[in-house]
Amino acid sequence: MLVSAELREDRPPLARDLRRVDAHPDHWYPIAWSRELKAGKMLARKFAGEPIVVVRAKEGNVFALEDRCAHRQVPLSHGVVKGCTVRCGYHGWAYDEAGKCVDVPYLGRERLPNGVKAYPTHEVDGLIFIFPGNADRAEARRPASLGARGRRDYKTRELNREVAAHYTFMHENLFDMNHQFLHRRQMGMIKATCLGRDSGPDWAEVQYTFDRVSGSATIGEGAILGLMRATDESTRKDRMVIRTDYPYQTLTFAMDDGDPVLSVWLGYTPLDAEQKTNRTFGYLSVKRPGVPLLIDAAWPFITMFTESIFKEDKEIVEMEQAAHDAQGGDRNHEVFPPIKELRAVLERCGA
Repeated sequence: MLVSAELREDRPPLARDLRRVDAHPDHWYPIAWSRELKAGKMLARKFAGEPIVVVRAKEGNVFALEDRCAHRQVPLSHGVVKGCTVRCGYHGWAYDEAGKCVDVPYLGRERLPNGVKAYPTHEVDGLIFIFPGNADRAEARRPASLGARGRRDYKTRELNREVAAHYTFMHENLFDMNHQFLHRRQMGMIKATCLGRDSGPDWAEVQYTFDRVSGSATIGEGAILGLMRATDESTRKDRMVIRTDYPYQTLTFAMDDGDPVLSVWLGYTPLDAEQKTNRTFGYLSVKRPGVPLLIDAAWPFITMFTESIFKEDKEIVEMEQAAHDAQGGDRNHEVFPPIKELRAVLERCGA
């Protein structure tokens, strides 16, 4: 149960630089959109500097391999898909879904060399995930759904951006709604009030309510809230809940005790070996109002508004990463208790 932000004791400072804590590999990470990967095709991707080829066989099943041929180390993604195998584009060595070398055209099947690493894969709600860590832990941690993406009573758009910042900056940016000043040109002056917070071994949660101090809502912001606004303003109980369930993050915004008006799911996949760049995959879902097609008319404005917000967030976390690199370490002077708890979770759960 959440408790008042004033009643919890502050956490001790972290023992290590959080921006050098790697994303733990024993989790599922989004690596491609399902729509990107056609049958009989491959995609070259990266996870924390490791090259990975994601393959959709002719039959439609997805698998992922180390994107290096065991022979001359050239990318398998430069080759071709044949049924449920990948053939290297250099000498034609073939690998199956498990990474086993199943054919060397000029050698014969009785003397086949070792294969390449295979990654467990999972496809859900339009996203393809890989599990880069201990495969024995994959099944128990398989995500079943991604926010409201699979619900017909919500309209959803993809969130897709490469960000030159460590994944922990992404968690902190969303978690801390005191940064609304950053979005003053998009939303006017908004005051966030923390209603409470809580955390566990691998999760942290914070709740807010908001007041507009000055300015007015843009068409996009007004469209999200106005579509579902209660007729009796006195009955409204606006509440935003932001939660990190390592390694994912969610945000919901409700105006009463019913379903959220807004639901966001986010996953951050590190791209480079130092993990200073991440690919943010996500879904933003808005509850459909009772009037058919009303949300479709408002959707272009919702898209423009949310893109403007995410653009500002991207720019500011990249500035944070640049400051970290210039100073040679994490010199953040954090004072907000929910962020201190979140940082402890990220440190504890990271590699």
